[in-house]
Amino acid sequence: MFSDKIRSVTEVTHDAEPTTTPLAAPALQPLLHDLASCVAAPGVLLTSLDGQLRAGGVSGWYVADTRLLDRWELSVAGSDLDVVRADHRGAARHSFSYVARSIGDLSTADPTVRIDRTRRLDADGLREELTVESAGAEPVDVVLRIDLASDLAAMPEIKQGRAGPRVQASPVPGGLEWASDEGVVRVVADGTTPEVSHEDGRLTWHLSVGRGSPATVALAATTSVSSLFGGGRPAGWAADVDAGDVRLTRLVRQGLADLDGLLLRDGDDRFLAAGSPWFLTLFGRDSLWAARMLAPLDPDLALSTLRTLARRQGSTDDPATEEQPGKILHEVRKQVLDLGQQRLPPLYYGTVDATPLFVCALADAHAWGADREQVRALLPAARRCLEWVVAQSVSSGWLTYIDHTGEGLANQGWKDSHDGIQFADGRLAEPPISLSEVQAYAYDAAVRGGALLAELDADPVPGLAGWAADLRARFARDFWVDDAEGGHVAIALDRRGERVDSVASNLGHLLDTGLLDAGAAERVAALLGDERLDSGFGLRTLSAASPRFSRLSYHGGSVWPHDTAIAVRGLASVGRYDEAAGLAAGLVRAAEAFDDRLPELYGGDSGSDADSPSAYPAACRPQAWSAAGPIACLVALGGIRPDPGALVLRHPVRTTGRLGAWTLRGLRLGGHAFDVAVGVDGRVSVTLPPGSPLRVEVDD
Repeated sequence: MFSDKIRSVTEVTHDAEPTTTPLAAPALQPLLHDLASCVAAPGVLLTSLDGQLRAGGVSGWYVADTRLLDRWELSVAGSDLDVVRADHRGAARHSFSYVARSIGDLSTADPTVRIDRTRRLDADGLREELTVESAGAEPVDVVLRIDLASDLAAMPEIKQGRAGPRVQASPVPGGLEWASDEGVVRVVADGTTPEVSHEDGRLTWHLSVGRGSPATVALAATTSVSSLFGGGRPAGWAADVDAGDVRLTRLVRQGLADLDGLLLRDGDDRFLAAGSPWFLTLFGRDSLWAARMLAPLDPDLALSTLRTLARRQGSTDDPATEEQPGKILHEVRKQVLDLGQQRLPPLYYGTVDATPLFVCALADAHAWGADREQVRALLPAARRCLEWVVAQSVSSGWLTYIDHTGEGLANQGWKDSHDGIQFADGRLAEPPISLSEVQAYAYDAAVRGGALLAELDADPVPGLAGWAADLRARFARDFWVDDAEGGHVAIALDRRGERVDSVASNLGHLLDTGLLDAGAAERVAALLGDERLDSGFGLRTLSAASPRFSRLSYHGGSVWPHDTAIAVRGLASVGRYDEAAGLAAGLVRAAEAFDDRLPELYGGDSGSDADSPSAYPAACRPQAWSAAGPIACLVALGGIRPDPGALVLRHPVRTTGRLGAWTLRGLRLGGHAFDVAVGVDGRVSVTLPPGSPLRVEVDD
């Protein structure tokens, strides 16, 4: 492909000296923000907002990081199609309506020929139905066409802005197919027989449509391209929300639909893919955080996610993959993920936080009443995680990371971009790096993991309690930055042990772990509510006062909804409900700009200056932890504290009415359902179904 580009440039310049300047420019990552995303993992269909799949950019139907089709374009002879309805708010089902104004009954100004288009993704592939109807007095002949094409290109190539060569279509009965070493993709008509032109990839139907006699064409697309994981069956969550602010209702309902679309299976175990389209696979950190956020709805999802990861838990030292005994993976792919400067192996362990988060997720599942025997079965994997945590801190005293290969992730916490960890003066931190939130996860894992081992009569990790207490004491001393405003926690320590002193959203991850004393927690809470971090649309990843702050920097000023939701959880855990609700309200406000479907991230614009935040053009949407974030916010703002052993739900008299009145239904403790409501005055109430064994206790 690259040689073809060189040849075309040479031909254009004829005898002139060939120039390589245009080719030297870096390929740009294609944009996603203005596409409709229909997702049913492991498949995703990305089209224009009018429903047309046109060649170019990242648009296409994908399965398992392979683009199966890059064109699926509807047209009729003799008329353009004007979209009059586009419903792409759901996950696996989208629908569109068009009018063909230049055909039909032209004696009226009103359009008379309409085409309704409905498509659905599922484990069997992609299905589309087209219904052509006419309101004219006389029947009208409609020539309906579908133009199809495929490059069977790999996702990493597309992500780098490179398109694959065309694959020639072959005719099959009722349709077309394309084949490569990856497999075969086929599109055939179901119930009607089109004219097939394989040379130009066109299917054509000649239809006669009269008033009251619509014509329907159905198409099915299937593939033999295999995925590492199966499609997840719908979760069947009973959760729903009713709110005085309809924006909140729409946001939560869209999130639940998207989470259904992101479900994958490893055998019988469900888990959430991280996001569409770049991360439609198993991730350690992302899948664990999404499962943690949903534990109040479905603790079994946390257990099945943990089992999926435990089957791949590290067992040996392998510098090429960053695998270590006890370590939890970062991501899984079918093949090497080659992104130019980065080259990640199919099973890659380059993450410092997934291993303690594994233990935290198990503790969360237990806290929300997960089956004790299934929790017990995961304790050996949790113990290996805790042993890894302690072993990793031997040399420096902290959990640190460094990319040993030169081709992996330079930063291995959740802010994993090359400039994600920076000093207040703009300098980038040099590895090995010890992140503040990772020490917090490790402390939380040690305390709650140790308690879980003891409660279920499992062998303890020797010295774990003392290790956790020592970590907490050293953290208070070594991570605290004194400044004129009252001080703050450093984002990290660098290779020299110097405090990386920028003020960043990582602070929000510390509050509900128990790592901070009361004074430090109060200071962190105040910073999270400061307008330099709180944009009005959620929590900025980096303070606007930083010299490297940029509203559209991936980790240097943008807003990530999951990051905001974690801060909301943390603020609520220390009783700062008003500040927590302020951040949550920012997510509700921002969601209006994204059709109620929160993306992976968006711009860190100020809510006092703009009515909506900027799109981050390459952001995934849907993204699992973004979709789960609003639900986690509501659970936190309800102030519910479960006691699974006693089947007791404790909550404060009131939290905050800053989000208005709302009711979240379908929460579960130990398999028993309940609803939580917060009134406009902030008063909390819990409703139990008749005969429920649960009890409710209200704090004085």
